[in-house]
Amino acid sequence: MQQDWGLICAFGLYFLMMFGMGVYHMRKEQDLESYVLGGRKVGPWVSAMSAEASDMSGWMLMGLPGYAYVAGVSAFWIAIGLALGTFLNWIIVAKRLRVYTKIANDSITLPDFFENRFRDKSKVLRIISAIFIFIFFLIYTASGFVAGGRLFNTVLGVPYFESLLITAGIVIFYTFTGGYIAVCRTDFVQGIMMFFAIIIVPVTGIIYAGGPVTAYETLHNLNANYFNFFTDATGVTLSFTAILSLLAWGLGYFGQPHILVRFMGISSAREIPRATNIAMVWVIFSLFFAVTVGLVGRVVLGDSLQGVNTETVFMVMNDKFFVSFMAGIITSAILGAIMSTSSSQLLVTASAVSTDFYQALLRKNANPKELLVVSRVAVILVSACSLAIASNPNNLILDLVAYAWAGFGASFGPLVLFSLFWRRMTLRGAIAGVFFGGSTVLIWKEFFSYTGIYEILPGFIVSCLAIYLFSITDKEPPAEIVKDFDVAKKHLANLEDCE
Repeated sequence: MQQDWGLICAFGLYFLMMFGMGVYHMRKEQDLESYVLGGRKVGPWVSAMSAEASDMSGWMLMGLPGYAYVAGVSAFWIAIGLALGTFLNWIIVAKRLRVYTKIANDSITLPDFFENRFRDKSKVLRIISAIFIFIFFLIYTASGFVAGGRLFNTVLGVPYFESLLITAGIVIFYTFTGGYIAVCRTDFVQGIMMFFAIIIVPVTGIIYAGGPVTAYETLHNLNANYFNFFTDATGVTLSFTAILSLLAWGLGYFGQPHILVRFMGISSAREIPRATNIAMVWVIFSLFFAVTVGLVGRVVLGDSLQGVNTETVFMVMNDKFFVSFMAGIITSAILGAIMSTSSSQLLVTASAVSTDFYQALLRKNANPKELLVVSRVAVILVSACSLAIASNPNNLILDLVAYAWAGFGASFGPLVLFSLFWRRMTLRGAIAGVFFGGSTVLIWKEFFSYTGIYEILPGFIVSCLAIYLFSITDKEPPAEIVKDFDVAKKHLANLEDCE
């Protein structure tokens, strides 16, 4: 009972802090730009930590360790792909997107930027982008709710569905109230908690197992294949396609709206190099230890976890090593990871509903306060839909994340890259890229998953080809579009001259 009260006290303090931030910032978020983008006033530390915390989510503390628990060190292929993708996203995309979105009529969402970038008066690009954002964020947000359901079920014994409702209620509250600034600042706190939690649990596990040498020998004796990068745990050799599919997770970064919006909201493009360094330190350490959790968990727990329960390895180890308040703090880090991504996803989806559907199609002259209300209602509606998807207790967190990750990567990754770097790109090419990229992921997942090829690969390739072919066969973009592109390029050159 003492341990239960310790957990409750830790959770209580954590919730009070999160709710306090939400209520505090509710008084300050008076318009849609502040609610969705924080007025572009977020500093490098908060931007970097928020981007990575919202990126990794509960799947870093649950899905990836669970995969490593089953597969062994071959799980590092995913970690390598993610680390490379993170680095390239900050180096290639961040600064250009921050500058270009400001020049393109001060765009506050990705669909907003795409419309302004190509002067799309038909609003077709904005609407089709919003549709794919809505589809894939339902799946992505559902993965966070599944993680929360599994957390409360495992740690406190709360029934799975009731656990889903608790998770959704917490996330909705401070997303609904505080908006972008509240989400970013809570992400900063949650990112710090995640960082230390993902290190302290496996390190404690190694000590518990008798040290790194003993832990290695124990795992090797259990199954020598756990330490082979080129086989799975059963000894089956990983094909080139399988390794490429694992590395291809890195491609997804270029199209993740909840991460890209962090680049748009940073206070200055000059802060991005500093934010990049902060983000990369966090990512490299966190991914390494996330895989280590699974490996150490196999040593400490043996074969006791099966099926969807493999994704609870972090929580089971935490419960085994720590008691009372400390266990509650580490468990709060898991909840923080879930909340950071789910809240970011809800915020981006809400902005898509309010500006890309409601304002674009129904109420062109809607005032900022009306759009703010619509955004907050959208948070509740999207959450309800995601809860329906998450209600199946047999869902694997990593499977849901992989599906949504591929959808965003293929729908928007090529579009973002071509938009920022190719002067000749046209509106027709942009529409084709989103449509064919997103559709390929949906079709591949449904009909061709038996190939073992991760759907982001065909989706990304098809999207690139569609953008190029539809643009090159179209007439050249209008002079005003080319002018904006050149102005953005000039601003970037001036920034680099100052650094």
